[in-house]
Amino acid sequence: MGEADPTAGQPVLDRLVDLLDLERIEENIFRGVSPPSATVRVFGGQVAGQALVAAGRTVPDERRVHSLHAYFIRPGDPSVPIVYDVDRIRDGRSFTTRRVVAIQHGKAIFSLSASFQVEEPGLDHAEPMPDVPGPEDLPTRLESLGDLAEKLGRAATMPRPIDIRYVTEPPWRSRDRGPRADARSQVWMRADGKLPDDALLHVCVLTYASDMTMLDAVLARHGVYWGTDKVVGASLDHALWFHRPFRADEWFLYDCHSPSASNARGLATGRFFTREGELIATVVQEGLLRVNR
Repeated sequence: MGEADPTAGQPVLDRLVDLLDLERIEENIFRGVSPPSATVRVFGGQVAGQALVAAGRTVPDERRVHSLHAYFIRPGDPSVPIVYDVDRIRDGRSFTTRRVVAIQHGKAIFSLSASFQVEEPGLDHAEPMPDVPGPEDLPTRLESLGDLAEKLGRAATMPRPIDIRYVTEPPWRSRDRGPRADARSQVWMRADGKLPDDALLHVCVLTYASDMTMLDAVLARHGVYWGTDKVVGASLDHALWFHRPFRADEWFLYDCHSPSASNARGLATGRFFTREGELIATVVQEGLLRVNR
C-alpha cells in the first residue's frame, strides 16, 4: 500500500509554494497566477489560498488567522493572472479584519473575509477524532482509482501537491451500492513533501486542500460521482475556522458529511484532525450540484 505516486512529491509541492508566493504590485494589491496544468477553470482551493496569502501579508506575524468566509462569484480563467485587492477593514487591539476581492478581466471572481487574532488564553475543549486506520495502511489516490484512472485520463494523472488516502470507500466505488443516508467522506491528507516554517503558508495550504473531496460527501449520499455520472458542480461558498496550530506537511484526517442537499445545492461540513487526534479546523461548504444520470 502507499507506493510512490509519480504525479506527486516534493517538486510538485514546491510548485504549489511558488503559486502561493504572490507578487506584491502595490501596498494592498497582489498578483497570482495559475499552474500550466490548470483545467478549464481555476481550482477553488487555489484562489482561496492565494486570497488568504494576500490578506495575511497585510497583518502582523503575531496575529494568526482564526476564520475565513468566502464566496466563489465567477469561474476563474487559468490563462491570465488574478489580481487580489485587500481592504484593511479593521486593526483592533486583539483582532484584525481583512476583505479580499479577486479580480480578472475587470470583474470580481471571488471574495474573502478573514479575521486574525493575537494569541490569548481561554477555555479549551474539542470533539475526539474518529477511530480510523492510519494513512500508511491505505492506498494512494492513484492506486485507489484502479481501472477508472484510464477513463478519467488527465484528471487522474495531473500533478497533485496533496497526498490523499481514502479511509472510507472511494466514492467512485461506493456509488455502485446506491444512495446511503450514513455516507461520509474520510481521507488522510498532507502536503506531499516538506514545507518551510511559515505559519501562514501552512494555513494557506490547508485552505487549498479543504476544497478537495468535500463535496464527495454530498454525492456519496446519492450514489453518484464526478467521473462516472453526469455531474456538474462548483463551489459556491466556503468557511473555515482554525482552532489550533498545525503543520500542513504532517498527516491530518479530513472527516466530512452532508447534512442537506436541495435546489441543486449540496451542503457539506468537515473537521480536520492531526495524527495525534487534535481538532485543528472546521469547514463548511455549499456547492452547486447538477446531476443528469
